[in-house]
Amino acid sequence: MSTNRFGVRTLAVVAVAGFAVLGTPAIASAHVSAQPSEFTQGGRATFAFRVPNERDNAGTTKIEVTLPQDTPLTSVRTKPLTGWKAEAVKGKLEKPVTVAGKEVTEAFTSITWTADPGVKIGVNQYEDFQVALGTLPEKDTLLLPVKQTYESGEVVDWAQPAGADGKEPEHPAPVLKLAKKAAGGDDHGHGADPAANAAAGDTHEASAAGSDSTARYLGGAGLAVGALGLGFGVGAILRSRRKA
Repeated sequence: MSTNRFGVRTLAVVAVAGFAVLGTPAIASAHVSAQPSEFTQGGRATFAFRVPNERDNAGTTKIEVTLPQDTPLTSVRTKPLTGWKAEAVKGKLEKPVTVAGKEVTEAFTSITWTADPGVKIGVNQYEDFQVALGTLPEKDTLLLPVKQTYESGEVVDWAQPAGADGKEPEHPAPVLKLAKKAAGGDDHGHGADPAANAAAGDTHEASAAGSDSTARYLGGAGLAVGALGLGFGVGAILRSRRKA
């Protein structure tokens, strides 16, 4: 009888561990983020704001990104998205800023996507809002706060930076990680050379594919662990029956 209990407990514990592994990627990505999120200082960035709908009783109908004014972006382009209207707002800076050796007096302040009537990010859905930004500042990170508005009128402000201890806050802002430009390198291939642009696209696709492969690997590992636990549990029960 005790062996039976042991087998069942082993099965339950290992199966739960397997499901935990499967659930981890989904939990980690349950907020607005930048995909991909790593680029080069002084270059340009082409990526998507990935927006998951986190409410089970309302859909997302508006997304507003606040752009930095201390390190202004002089180039902002949005990719058309069916059912959504994109608007990039430009305004004068409080004081001129030097960007890439040039004095800048006005820059983009925000990007807003508004859903057409009847359109929304539904329950258990997400949407990618693609942009191209430049010139990226000479700093390690670029914080891009986002306000997510639900059809119920609720607004979630994804604007918190990571804490000094590195822990993720309750409502983290999307962040671009900016690496220093290598000597003789380019800005991630987003220049005038078509071959370089193609290479950059391949790199970003490879990065996305790598992330997808990692998620699949973790999912497969979870299933394998669960199956292993099932085998151990069944084996223990069969051995106890033979002894009986």
